[in-house]
Amino acid sequence: IWPESDSFKETPYMEPVPSQWRGVCVAGEQFNHTACNKKLIGARFYINGYESQVGPLNTTKNLEYRSPRDHVGHGTHTASIAVGVPVANASFLGLARGLARGGAPMARLAVYKICWNPGFCAEADILAAFDDAIVDGVHVISASLGTPAPLPGFFASSSDIGSFHAAQRNIVVVFSAGNVGPEPTLVQNVPPWSICVAATTIDRIFPTELVLGNNKTIM
Repeated sequence: IWPESDSFKETPYMEPVPSQWRGVCVAGEQFNHTACNKKLIGARFYINGYESQVGPLNTTKNLEYRSPRDHVGHGTHTASIAVGVPVANASFLGLARGLARGGAPMARLAVYKICWNPGFCAEADILAAFDDAIVDGVHVISASLGTPAPLPGFFASSSDIGSFHAAQRNIVVVFSAGNVGPEPTLVQNVPPWSICVAATTIDRIFPTELVLGNNKTIM
């Protein structure tokens, strides 16, 4: 998570963090306890599984933070879509300017960083994060990660096992369907005790000028 993002700031109408919340804000590289607030109420990171399989994290070569801080932007992007508070005058380099907000802007957010640049997620770290999220007291788990095709059998991946344990405790688990297709059998995360949400496109275009190195402008 990039905690400085406007999407995760406290708003004046937010109530105190619920007393039953058991999560913590784990400090690390360029991330301290003060990064959390009434909106971002928990942050953890998991690296033991990664380092047991890949070796020590090379933060110079892979441009990573040994902390919950997000370098590549994926966690920040998906979290803001889910629960980001309204942010006025948002845009992408001036395009599509308007109000940005998540699907549930009043919801709290706790983040569990399990994947490391360049995109490796250890099974042990995934399962550890599910375990902590359940104990911390989350109500919904949104997991934007997947298993490459072909899909393994049920209970063959930590995502399936962790989400099953969550479902047993009445925690809703929402997975991404993946970014490949439209050929058949490429959907990821299909255990029947979770929700699998597909990506989509939008019916908008953003025409703008492209200036080449020779100063020629293309529209």
